[in-house]
Amino acid sequence: MQHQPAILLAVVLFFAGAMGLRLAWLQLVQGSENRARADENRIRLVPRHPMRGRILDRNGQVLVSSRLSYNLYIQPRLVSDADWPGLRDQLSRLIAISPGVLDQRRRAGSNSEGYRIELASTLRPEQVLRFREQAPRLKGAEVDVDYLRSYPFGSLGSHVLGYTSAITAEEFDRLEAKGYRVQDRIGRSGIESAFESHLRGEWGGQQLEVNAAGQVQRVLGDKQAKAGKDLRLTLDLELQKAAERALDTVHKGAIIAMDPQTGAIRAMASRPNFDPNIFSTGPTAAQWADLSRPEAPMLNRAFQGFPPASTFKLVTTIAGIETGALPPAGTLPTMHSFCYYGQCYGDHGAFGSIGYPMALAVSSNSFYYQLGLKVGPHQLFKAARRIGYGQLTGVELRDEETPGLLGDPAWKRKVLGEPWTPVDTITSAIGQGAVTVTPIQMARLYAAVANGGWLVTPHLVERPTKRSWIGLKPATLQVLHDGLRQVVTNGTATILNDPSLPPVAGKTGTGEDPPRPDHAWFGGYAPASKPTLVIVAFGENSGGYGGTVAAPMVKALMTTWFRGVSPAG
Repeated sequence: MQHQPAILLAVVLFFAGAMGLRLAWLQLVQGSENRARADENRIRLVPRHPMRGRILDRNGQVLVSSRLSYNLYIQPRLVSDADWPGLRDQLSRLIAISPGVLDQRRRAGSNSEGYRIELASTLRPEQVLRFREQAPRLKGAEVDVDYLRSYPFGSLGSHVLGYTSAITAEEFDRLEAKGYRVQDRIGRSGIESAFESHLRGEWGGQQLEVNAAGQVQRVLGDKQAKAGKDLRLTLDLELQKAAERALDTVHKGAIIAMDPQTGAIRAMASRPNFDPNIFSTGPTAAQWADLSRPEAPMLNRAFQGFPPASTFKLVTTIAGIETGALPPAGTLPTMHSFCYYGQCYGDHGAFGSIGYPMALAVSSNSFYYQLGLKVGPHQLFKAARRIGYGQLTGVELRDEETPGLLGDPAWKRKVLGEPWTPVDTITSAIGQGAVTVTPIQMARLYAAVANGGWLVTPHLVERPTKRSWIGLKPATLQVLHDGLRQVVTNGTATILNDPSLPPVAGKTGTGEDPPRPDHAWFGGYAPASKPTLVIVAFGENSGGYGGTVAAPMVKALMTTWFRGVSPAG
């Protein structure tokens, strides 16, 4: 028994030493990690979503805004796999969503960073109220406010405005450094995408201290979310509405209306279109199937290339006068059938020996067959490039724009491995060869004719833009002005010769696309003497002629734009 005190002392010293070592290990070696864990249990981070900036028309009318939404989340660090079934079943009863759906959404939202997982969005008021009543018993679940993008006019201008949707896990890895969060949304197309950094804003949030029961004790930090900036477009809401109504007459097509002096786009519409609101909450399977149908509702046809048909005769006219192949006052014979090297090409009329203005007015193919041969392919395509064909226009939605196609001799040799022939020259001269032009490129051409020879940069947001002088001779411009005016007064577009409108000038086009129905075009401007508006209308496989399908669409827009304006032009 005499050794008992020593043994007890040794035991006490052993345990004291062990405790000291353990404390040293926890405090010194694992101190920072344990403090972080303690803070995770003590501190809650409550993020505040930024409100995205509004998109306005040129007069301040709201085209896109945001609306409040209540979403259900869980904090994965507070809900273990063992706790989940009980919580899931309670949530299922409260908000009327099946346990299987909640399981699937929890799995889909799982992330290594521990960010909260969205289980349901756009909760109804009664769902939010039921959750609030039971919130103390729903540890790890929360209902929070979110902002969803709202497009009050539905599908109006959808291809221009674009849409937003949630970022993917792969995108998050790339965008986290820029301040994005797992549950963030990003612009996917149109203005929403092109001006993402301007519109998106910055996240905010509260840092809260809570007790063991999860009750808030105090606010440790508070940062208000920073709203995105509003963006004013050049679009005119009333003219955009008129464009949308006009396109209701065709299944597929596009309309561009633009200020010919500056390139400011006043309306841009495409058919078929879509309602961007469905992306705010996520499209259903049926909605996605509709968006994926062959007619391609999400394709902006204002930026796609199509055969320009007789509207290309402006290019051939420019080439003819600028090269001296046929002087401004020159004439050529016209006939029902033009034959060259044993092959004949039809025309819709024989008009005798005529000059440029009459040839444009009646859209004489035989006149332009001959002119194309006089000019030659190299000068023809040189003139096309001079007025911006085969190039991007510089519009802000550059990721969606295509350059069209100028199938010149070099292209044919490279792509088809074949030599150029006179047949290619003849068909190209009337816009039916390997040539495609986008509606926005065509609007740029008509603007250059209207403004006296300046190639403008189309734009949807007011900003400094390039305007290039293309150096057309005064005689060339005069012939174009005379010819395009005669198209309306006594040619293929007399429907626009309306005393209620200012004098209109323009050109029709009917493009062949066998075995499908023809395309219909009209490009023009008004008032003819001092143009303030250029409009290009296009009906894809609409059948009919440019003068019967596309010209009425242009008339509808001009009626809206010039309402209340004196028709004297």
